[in-house]
Amino acid sequence: MVKPIELKSVCGCCTIRERCLPAGLSDEEVLVIDQYMEHRLPVKKGELLYSQGDPLEALFAISTGSFKTLILHEDGRSQITGFQLSGEIMGLDAISNERHTCDAIALEDSTVCKIPFDSFEELESEMSRLQHNFNKTLSSEIVKDHNLMLLLGSMRAEEKMAAFLINLSQRFHARQQSASELVLRMTREDMGNYLGLKLETVSRILSRFAEEGLITVQGRHITLIDEKKLHSVTISA
Repeated sequence: MVKPIELKSVCGCCTIRERCLPAGLSDEEVLVIDQYMEHRLPVKKGELLYSQGDPLEALFAISTGSFKTLILHEDGRSQITGFQLSGEIMGLDAISNERHTCDAIALEDSTVCKIPFDSFEELESEMSRLQHNFNKTLSSEIVKDHNLMLLLGSMRAEEKMAAFLINLSQRFHARQQSASELVLRMTREDMGNYLGLKLETVSRILSRFAEEGLITVQGRHITLIDEKKLHSVTISA
């Protein structure tokens, strides 16, 4: 990590404030949090935010860009465990054992805001709304893990891909981005790794969805044409 870019923008005027931990906090409370934050730290595409085994030092809120998290196995294999977008919190994996259980890698040039974890715990004990937001974040992580288990364990290949695209669409929409025009920052290899599918299977399913009029595909640009039918794939493939 390099030194933060000097910007006037802080939590109080950040465009993702209501999707981040300060959501619902008073301006006075946000000013207090600002004193502990390092804002807009740049992370270049392909750069590690933290590595598996690193000690817990801080939590990170993605300001711009996106990341992937992956676990490295002893035999050299890797498993992607998630893709994180702006407004989402990273570093939660280390809270239990005080060491990170995965690598976090930028999928594109990104920026993050950093708060030391010990400082965050102090603030959390003093601000009930911050504690509430953090509990919601932890709960969403549990749900995310549950959904990943469903994807990898009980869904067919077509169902996995449809559910993946729908999930991205919903997350883009929550960020006031187009819910139908998806720009995928991850590679198809990454998608396959995450979903437990081979690269050729990912390509075959995307081509099939395009032939059936569900989507159009141009490189990493995917347009959802028939979202209702795409939803139906998740329960009837």
